[in-house]
Amino acid sequence: MKIRAAVLEEIGRPGPYAETRPLTVGEIDLAPPQTGEVLVKIAAAGLCHSDLSVINGDRPRPVPMVLGHEGAGIVEKVGEGVTDLVPGDHVVFVFVPSCGHCGPCGTGRPALCEPGAASNGKGEMLAGGTRLSRNGQPVHHMTGVASYATHAVISRRSLVKIDRELPLNVAALMGCAVLTGAGAVFNMGAVQPGSRTAVVGLGGVGLAAILGAVAAGAETIVAIDTLESKLGLARELGATHAYLATDPDLVAKVKEATSGGVDAALEFAGSARALEGAYAMTRRGGTTITAGLPNPKAVLNISPLSLVAEERTLRGSYLGSGVPQRDIPRFLGLHRRGRLPVEKLMTHSITLDEINEGFDRLHRGEAIRQVIEFKD
Repeated sequence: MKIRAAVLEEIGRPGPYAETRPLTVGEIDLAPPQTGEVLVKIAAAGLCHSDLSVINGDRPRPVPMVLGHEGAGIVEKVGEGVTDLVPGDHVVFVFVPSCGHCGPCGTGRPALCEPGAASNGKGEMLAGGTRLSRNGQPVHHMTGVASYATHAVISRRSLVKIDRELPLNVAALMGCAVLTGAGAVFNMGAVQPGSRTAVVGLGGVGLAAILGAVAAGAETIVAIDTLESKLGLARELGATHAYLATDPDLVAKVKEATSGGVDAALEFAGSARALEGAYAMTRRGGTTITAGLPNPKAVLNISPLSLVAEERTLRGSYLGSGVPQRDIPRFLGLHRRGRLPVEKLMTHSITLDEINEGFDRLHRGEAIRQVIEFKD
């Protein structure tokens, strides 16, 4: 079938993207779903820094590629072997397909699925190959999702069925921003009722972590970013303190406000320097968690002695270190009860044709979550 999609033609093209147009919006071909796959009509897809990092070359991927890893839509057709979804079902996309039988999947850690990571790195489907093409040549899928399109063929193992009454533009955020940010709060065990917490980097993922920390009952929530406007929003969402990351006295101020440092510092800026700052503001015996994705060449400088002498913990978190089939319904339950107001993260609704301008806005820090909404 013919679909409209935003195709990344070249990595590292300079901005402004509204002029250089790294993403070309046009018609391409989509093959039918194979065994274990599902055809989804996409309703909403979020613009994320992970997509931007592919565009600017921080995280190279094979091109041409349809970007987009966060989204939600409606099932139109199921492939052979898919028995638990039917046309009309609403689904959220997960950016790591879980095979269900590799070592990590077998121990309840689907975010670390080995075949899923391999297929994502190649820009292919979990079952192998691509379902997208243009003029007879293959077009790659970002993380097996490729949500910047009117339709997508996606592995059943990358989909979570949700109730139909939830607005799909809100549901779209569950698959990345909320799963990664709030998931790191709930699944890592470092944020407890009454704890002192810091969140470094206030994009959609970081602000979702602020919401998660509030829901988890953290007593002190310190928000840190380079932009004053994001600090204000963080306070509105429940942060008790807010500081500019550029403040030369940042670490000292956080330690003073938290009586010696935070119990848990979560870094989402995708910067080695930001992670070093998060580690420095963590108390003795505390935990520093990073879910940011810096350039692969970035190097972290911390004292190994502090890990032992201060019994510190430094942990990575990918996909919220959770189980999407379990966590997304839980987060939706919190949303229904008003404890996870995800809709407050949405700052812009755009069309697919405005995608290059949207990434300019994201690069400038003028947006939290922009959502492409596909209208009938």
